[in-house]
Amino acid sequence: MCRRVYISQSFDELAESFSFAERDKVDDLGDRLPRYNGAPAEVYHIIIQDGSSPAFAIARWGFMPTWMDPRRQAPAIVRVDTIATHHMFREAYRSRRCLVPVSGFIDWSESNQPHAVALKDRSTFALAGIWEVWRHPVGIDIRTFAIATCAPNGMISTIHNRMPVVLRPEDYAPWLSADPDPRDLLKPFDAEAMTMWPIARRISNVRNGGPEVLSRVDVDGEQGPQRQSSGRF
Repeated sequence: MCRRVYISQSFDELAESFSFAERDKVDDLGDRLPRYNGAPAEVYHIIIQDGSSPAFAIARWGFMPTWMDPRRQAPAIVRVDTIATHHMFREAYRSRRCLVPVSGFIDWSESNQPHAVALKDRSTFALAGIWEVWRHPVGIDIRTFAIATCAPNGMISTIHNRMPVVLRPEDYAPWLSADPDPRDLLKPFDAEAMTMWPIARRISNVRNGGPEVLSRVDVDGEQGPQRQSSGRF
């Protein structure tokens, strides 16, 4: 369902991968990149349509409309079957869509076994998101976002019944466009272009943030012990 992402690049490398987006003076987030265990409530680089041009921006993962009570849990994901109609998301879907650049994401099976998911060529890609600005009571505007999820492709369906919407590069411009309802982009990504591998359960603790959390493990049965493999992730 995508409540963890990882970004194995620096901001300079990320900006080069998405060179069509202006970076201006966007904060590089210092030592937060690369990030191997990214969770909701943290800040990330996203790409928005800023006037006539795509541009990098900083946003907090967890969607908060202007009217939302900050004591409520901010949704990290939004289902594609309600994104256009639910009162919390529909206006952002119509006019405030974004790209969320990542190297991969993490999902869990019913047996609580985490898996890392990436493109086979290990290239950076973008998830479909929506964004909003929430005003803090002290008067600070905070940009927030959520990631859209859809039905799984054949690979993801072996562990979960949903996956994030992965956009193809040719879909970036249509997703950021003024089209109020680009629903034809909200579909499962080609399983043949993706890869998935089991990783250790320590990924569940956000304090475990080194690259080793993405190392492949051998799993002896769904609930059995795990042994770290020497293979690359």
